[in-house]
Amino acid sequence: MLIICAFRAGHRVTMCLIPDLPEEPNMSDATPLDDAQLADSVLPAGADPFVLFEEWFAAAQVGEINDPNAMALATATADAAPSVRMVLLKGHGKSEIAGGGFTFFTNAESRKGGQIRANMQAALLFHWKSLRRQIRIEGPLTEVSPERADAYFHSRPFKSQVGSAASDQSRPLPERQQYLDRVQEIWAAHEATGKVPRPPHWTGFTLSPRRIEFWIDRDNRLHDRREFIRTSADGAWSDTLLYP
Repeated sequence: MLIICAFRAGHRVTMCLIPDLPEEPNMSDATPLDDAQLADSVLPAGADPFVLFEEWFAAAQVGEINDPNAMALATATADAAPSVRMVLLKGHGKSEIAGGGFTFFTNAESRKGGQIRANMQAALLFHWKSLRRQIRIEGPLTEVSPERADAYFHSRPFKSQVGSAASDQSRPLPERQQYLDRVQEIWAAHEATGKVPRPPHWTGFTLSPRRIEFWIDRDNRLHDRREFIRTSADGAWSDTLLYP
């Protein structure tokens, strides 16, 4: 869809053209389904979902245009009110924690951090549109060690360390200059060393998967889906195909 709007500084929109959306193919025309749509699942039964994730993630690093490690992170309050935002995957695989996991870092005093502290469960979604694939992951969270949080925080560029240390993430900001002044203060205090002390509330969490679903787009909504489930971090995986 292409939306073309003309603006004038300080004024309302003066013109906005919204072309008609293309219609979805009409299945009522009885056009035969092709071999690709009628093909059997390509998602292997009995696979190791961690191995399959690594294969897909490697493909995304080659084929996805922007941030192949971007993922939607869904959390919920203690009374189950959900919220979601995009974060970056910073660790993954069987060596993350016992039983394997997926790690991200955040300000634990942010809105998501407060929800995580109150309800240590989360869901992740990777959507690689260029590949027409997605992966959904659900499970409990554990906090990374202070040593790992330190190591990752100080692996970031100095500018990113400053920006994170200066931010009361997700809390009201009376005016932006207040934040920028704090950035300048922290920059000046630590520019000589090029290293900002990690704030104690800046940490990471690892999701231990209990459910992983792999999804491949197919035309006419004939998608290919396989779900892997286990009941504990050291439990065996079972899997099944899912209806699209």
